[in-house]
Amino acid sequence: MPSPTLADVDALAARAHAGQYDRIGVPYIEHVRAVAAGVAAFGTGLQMAALLHDVLEDTPTRADDLLVAGIPAGVVATVRRVTREPGTDYRAMLLDIVTDQAATLVKIADNAHNSRADRSARLAARYRDARAVLWPAVADADLRTVLAAVNPPLLAELD
Repeated sequence: MPSPTLADVDALAARAHAGQYDRIGVPYIEHVRAVAAGVAAFGTGLQMAALLHDVLEDTPTRADDLLVAGIPAGVVATVRRVTREPGTDYRAMLLDIVTDQAATLVKIADNAHNSRADRSARLAARYRDARAVLWPAVADADLRTVLAAVNPPLLAELD
C-alpha cells in the first residue's frame, strides 16, 4: 500500500471529525487544519500528525486504525504522544510531550490556535500555563515560525 498523501490524511481527519464543532461553532476540521498550517515549515510528516492530533482523543479512531490506513508509524507515534489519555494529569502529559521535538511543535501549534482571541477565553489560563512548559523545549526560531503562522499576537509574549 502506498503511503497516504497529505491530502489523503486531511480527508481521513475530515471524515473522523465529521459533525464535530469547536467551542465557537466552527467545524472542528478547521482547528486541525490550522494546527497543520502552523507546522508546515517542518515537513509533511509533522503536518500529518497535526491533522490527526485530536483524532485518537475525540473520535472512535484508534492508533491501529491509523497504521492500517497506511499512516507512517512515526506520525502515529507523534499523534499518540499528544493524545491525552483518560485520567492523565494535563501537566504530566505536557512534560512527556516536551521530550519529543515533533510532538512539542504540534502541541505548540495546537496551543497557539486554541489561544487565539476569537476562540474560547474560558481556558486562557490553562493555555498560558502550558506555554511555560512547551515553549522552552524548542528552538526560538522554531517557536517563532509556529506562532507567526498560527497566532502572531503570541509573538509579543516572547519579547
